[in-house]
Amino acid sequence: MHKHIVRLLTLIAVVAVVAFSAKFLARQDTFFQYGHYRGASVAQIAEKLPQHQGSAACERCHKEIYTEWSSGMHQKAHQDNKVVGVVVKSGVNCEVCHNGPAGNHPSKEPMKLSTEDQVTTITHLKHETHPVNVPGRNLMREPEDMRLLCTNCHEKMSGRPLRGKDEGGVPQVVIEGHGGNAQCTTCHNPHSPKINFAAVPRSPVDPKTGKAIPASAATPGDAAAGKATAAMCAACHGETGVSANPMWPSLAGQQAGYLASSIKAFKDGTRKNDLMSPMAAAVSDADVQNVAAYFAKASCSSAGGDKAKAELGKAKAAAAGCAACHSSGGLRTPGKEGVSGADAWPNLAGQHADYLAIALKSFQDGSRSHAVMTSVAKTLSASDIDNLAAYYAGVSCK
Repeated sequence: MHKHIVRLLTLIAVVAVVAFSAKFLARQDTFFQYGHYRGASVAQIAEKLPQHQGSAACERCHKEIYTEWSSGMHQKAHQDNKVVGVVVKSGVNCEVCHNGPAGNHPSKEPMKLSTEDQVTTITHLKHETHPVNVPGRNLMREPEDMRLLCTNCHEKMSGRPLRGKDEGGVPQVVIEGHGGNAQCTTCHNPHSPKINFAAVPRSPVDPKTGKAIPASAATPGDAAAGKATAAMCAACHGETGVSANPMWPSLAGQQAGYLASSIKAFKDGTRKNDLMSPMAAAVSDADVQNVAAYFAKASCSSAGGDKAKAELGKAKAAAAGCAACHSSGGLRTPGKEGVSGADAWPNLAGQHADYLAIALKSFQDGSRSHAVMTSVAKTLSASDIDNLAAYYAGVSCK
């Protein structure tokens, strides 16, 4: 055989031996230990505390909040205001809103971390320093993510079951216009999502008159121009806005913003009434603002109610937190009872007791819907409704 061929074959053999040896000798011992992953890196990841431990892991350090959550609507299934069972599959657990153990909260012992984790993670050693108290550390999800979490279940959409009609239904809200860009937790307690009345945002109040200053920059209507349009309302609501029929609302002295939004609701079909819907449909948007301004400036008068029931109703109003929306001072400061603290919320003072009772019952049975009032009304008994109606009917509206 020619020597050049021998040399070529020898070279090929040497390359083959080197390549075959490199396949085993140059490869890390941990390669293929976990499929096509390095064993050490996977073992390092496995050493970390799991990111989702369940809400029970939070109980030890957060007993008070855990107790509140465990008896609230996010963990218990409610129907007709009664607890019917524990939500297991679809319940909102701590780690839905909180970052939870992600980033080693809580960690009992230091652990090996990747370079990225060493930069971004604060190790929680002895439960002495909670990461939430460390500057720059936040255990809540981003604000926009929080809004999405709530709307995943609570945004009103076609085909989604409503609470009280189908078992397992949840309260529904029309997101647009419900709370603007405010976080849901501004008004709701996330651990037991009832309305947190003390935190409800309120319109500023004029220190001289005590009346709420509308927070929006909506163009006010022309009261003089609204007088002509108001003539078509006189048959039911009286020439000056004081209804003669106790089952119909008085409009005199009512908040202009609330009147305008109510008429628009009848106009676009959000609210339905055999008399109001066709009448509202015939009124222009400008006339809506004008007639609302006219009645808002009209002088109101109190209808009066049963005094014995009114005393009981006063106590119930305080217990139910009605002042949060229906007192010019809110819950924390003195104000006129039954006079709303915001232009968008209705005054109750001086209304007919019959009408107030009908309104509360309509929220209760679902024939009328509102993000706040529907929930509140469902907590009231028949006697509560009668007593509250009597109380607000007898309160001075001036």
